[in-house]
Amino acid sequence: MDFKWHSFCELKLAQLYACLALRSSVFVVEQNCAFLDLDGRDFKALHLLGEESGVIVAYLRFFPPSENEKMVSFGRILTAESVRKKGYGKALMSELLKYSAQHFPGIGIQCSAQYRLKAFYESFGFEALGDIYLEDEIQHIAMRKLAGCSVNKNQ
Repeated sequence: MDFKWHSFCELKLAQLYACLALRSSVFVVEQNCAFLDLDGRDFKALHLLGEESGVIVAYLRFFPPSENEKMVSFGRILTAESVRKKGYGKALMSELLKYSAQHFPGIGIQCSAQYRLKAFYESFGFEALGDIYLEDEIQHIAMRKLAGCSVNKNQ
């Protein structure tokens, strides 16, 4: 698995198309959830692409802290159905945590996680906050990892 970070402007058209197709395949088709994936936030995000044999099979988008948001955040994290069970989700999270610690030391990380993946995120030191809520008719929970928490209990 090869990982590479890209700003939106650095993405080649074929990469952007592959990312959007993969996001639609997972979040719209697999999860049977009609929602507007193109939310206008991709321009502000960094995009982590994971490739296997030149094909994008893992993805997430990352938002650095801003004036309004003091923590980094991430979302749209996924692996292609064809490569699940290979540990690429864990590798994707490890790459995210490494990048965040290197470029934003001392800053916490937050996400809106699908509730069924709560234990997965907890294994990386994230903690659930608040109650379960529906986002696009799927149960989610707010999660965060404070700076300095253990990186990965799975390693």
